[in-house]
Amino acid sequence: MAEDVTTIPSNQKKRTRKDLLQAASRLMKQGKKPSLEEIAEEALVSRATAYRYFPGVEALLIEASVDVAMPRAEDLFSNGLHEDPVTRLQRLDSAVHDMVLANEMPLRMMLIHSMERNVRGPGDLPARQNRRTPLIEAALAPFREEFTPTALKRLTRALAVVIGTESMVATKDVLQMPDPEARKMKQWMIRALVEAARKPPPRG
Repeated sequence: MAEDVTTIPSNQKKRTRKDLLQAASRLMKQGKKPSLEEIAEEALVSRATAYRYFPGVEALLIEASVDVAMPRAEDLFSNGLHEDPVTRLQRLDSAVHDMVLANEMPLRMMLIHSMERNVRGPGDLPARQNRRTPLIEAALAPFREEFTPTALKRLTRALAVVIGTESMVATKDVLQMPDPEARKMKQWMIRALVEAARKPPPRG
């Protein structure tokens, strides 16, 4: 019997999508170029379920390769130094920026797949995996008490706009900025956002 995705909780859908990506990553690390059937079996889901989340094996493998290349919080923030949030966030942005440049074509293809999915209709399944927010949250974790809950949530979301593939597309394609200039601008934006989030809310 076919799975009715409209009855599946949102968090479970996200987990299933992540399970498929992680299964593909494990198989790719073994030197394989797996089929969608092999990935589905590794993720313990049906082939039909895998097809509901990805249009084909190439789209899945492209995104899985990004998963493998994405910097990890434990590597970025394991030194135990007493740093300020700006320094940690700027280090995160630099690492993600390097990853984006090194994987530009797969990331552009991933954007195409997600946009094509949304053009066909938003549907009930997530079109993208949110990799940047957990990294931003890890960077800000030691400083949570410095911000109000509302300011922290707003800051995290604003930083997710600055850090990632879309900012590369905006600075490179739209603004046609040289890479060193784009990096400096994003570092300035990160500092400005943190400073704005630290300001007390207006009275009244």
